[in-house]
Amino acid sequence: MPSAHPSRRAGGALRFWLFGLYLACYLAYTILTAIDRPLMASVPFDGANLAVLSGFGLIGAALALALLYWWLCRDDATPDVAPGGPAAKAGRR
Repeated sequence: MPSAHPSRRAGGALRFWLFGLYLACYLAYTILTAIDRPLMASVPFDGANLAVLSGFGLIGAALALALLYWWLCRDDATPDVAPGGPAAKAGRR
């Protein structure tokens, strides 16, 4: 069986750390919603209450963590050149 690329092996532990970070944020959101309903019902700005705003914050945090994971696990050895481009044709003689 072929071995995994080193970035994939490192990404295995990293994804669990990032998931743990998101889980802690979600747990704090859930506990705060269950314990302090008047706080979550407050309207800090004109429009949505704090529960809705923090829910959108959790969605944004999930997207940010996914992008961070993608950026940290990228393969720097792969050139950013399309196949058949100038760099690929330079190798053929």
